Amino acid sequence: MERRTIGAGALAVGAVGLGCMPMSWAYSGSRQRGEESLRTVHRALDLGSTLLDTADMYGPFTNELLLGRVLKERRADAFVSTKVGLLVGEQHIVANGRPGYVKRACDASLRRLQTDVIDLYQLHRADPEVPVEETWGAMAELVRAGKVRALGLCAVGARGGRRSGAGLHDGTLRQLQRVQQVFPVAAVEAELSVWSPEALRALLPWCEARGVGLLAAMPLGNGFLTGTLTPGEGFEPDDLRARHPRFTAEMMAANQPIVAGLRRIARRHGEHVTPAQVALAWVLAQGRHVIALPGAKQERWAMENAAAVDLRLTEEDLAEMARLPAAQGSWD
Repeated sequence: MERRTIGAGALAVGAVGLGCMPMSWAYSGSRQRGEESLRTVHRALDLGSTLLDTADMYGPFTNELLLGRVLKERRADAFVSTKVGLLVGEQHIVANGRPGYVKRACDASLRRLQTDVIDLYQLHRADPEVPVEETWGAMAELVRAGKVRALGLCAVGARGGRRSGAGLHDGTLRQLQRVQQVFPVAAVEAELSVWSPEALRALLPWCEARGVGLLAAMPLGNGFLTGTLTPGEGFEPDDLRARHPRFTAEMMAANQPIVAGLRRIARRHGEHVTPAQVALAWVLAQGRHVIALPGAKQERWAMENAAAVDLRLTEEDLAEMARLPAAQGSWD
């Protein structure tokens, strides 16, 4: 698989990684099967999808434990990214960026992952009660201690700290400017897809100017861009899409022209090319610092996603995708 670099340290990873969250958290619980997830991780590594993206809050903790079973056997094949800064309670999530907590959380993640070092340690969310420089400084100490190789920052969510008239990523850019003064940022993880292209406006240019990797989260639009979801089908209560305004039956129906456009382009490239692969190829075409992180919990999806690296969209394809209607329904 094509490899791309993250950060000034030139850490190399497969252009398509594996988002591991769906295996343990946020999506339909009845479809989460440990042994199947293990096979999926192994297959992803076999195909060159070396970046495994997880977080201590996924489960919580169970996703790291699952990956630890793979890493115990195949640590040299994987690039491990995990996150710190969010605590999951009963019906709520809170941020904790206290330096002492960050250091304890890192040690706990290392134990669960069964590894001596985390390749990329990301701040999931900044704690509003703690200056982000203090949290980042504690993370930098972990690099100096040899427990972490590089640091990353997750973009502030669409509902987090957005001011009227402000750009979606203004808050993230302010955080990046602050933490960059403490220790270099190697990667930024942010949503980027055909139906959520906002990161292209200011966030990706910031990353490109500094050699920072952009980890494109949700590149398949939480599954919508695969064309496998049916409007009105509904979701299990624990599935995040059950509360997402783009996944009401009305909005899913309204956004079908986006999927139809991806299907048209897929057909031009061959009968076995899928809308999901077109969506991933679009993400990869946005720049050499972009790494796609589609989530998957089944081998067949990991295989399909990895194959998207070989799909080369034409100028005609990209122009047609630029003309697709904007997604309807949002957090704002």
